Amino acid sequence: MDSPPHRKVSSTEKKGRQTRDVFTATNIMCLFLFRKATTTTTTTTSSTSTTTATQPKLLGTQLQQRSITNAERRGKRQVLIRPCSKVIVKFLMVMMKHGYIDEFEIIDDHRAGKIVVQLNGRLNKCGVISPRFDIKVKDYEHWVNNLLPSRQFGHIVLTTSSGIMDHEEARKKHTGGKILGFFY
Repeated sequence: MDSPPHRKVSSTEKKGRQTRDVFTATNIMCLFLFRKATTTTTTTTSSTSTTTATQPKLLGTQLQQRSITNAERRGKRQVLIRPCSKVIVKFLMVMMKHGYIDEFEIIDDHRAGKIVVQLNGRLNKCGVISPRFDIKVKDYEHWVNNLLPSRQFGHIVLTTSSGIMDHEEARKKHTGGKILGFFY
């Protein structure tokens, strides 16, 4: 079997039904670039107008309905998120970078996709802010005070011209953006 060392290969993948990518902190960028290169050929048939129109609702569905938070409170070790979107994947990357989740696995079932998130018991709450308000650099402190329980605890996730990142990284880059959500 000629697969890269950073990919899990399931028996169903050999038949071409679905693929799985495992994300860990060490190989996340390599896998993201690999996934991006492999999915651009398979997703060209889907219309981009419906994808961009439903992305805010997808993030809200998974974070506002608190599927991750509820699973964490129930003591579950993993949670299934569906459908999958680029915004949810990047939001989870920020959460994983700060240690609030262990890893996540994208299952491409040639439909909307699924994500299996491995929980580690550190997440108290995550949510989405809708509508996506514009935030200037000088307004970060106001939003941190309103959304997070403390200044040293939790993160606000923003979408900026430099990509999706937390408020501390955006402050270092001195860039504003639109607020996506928060977690602590």
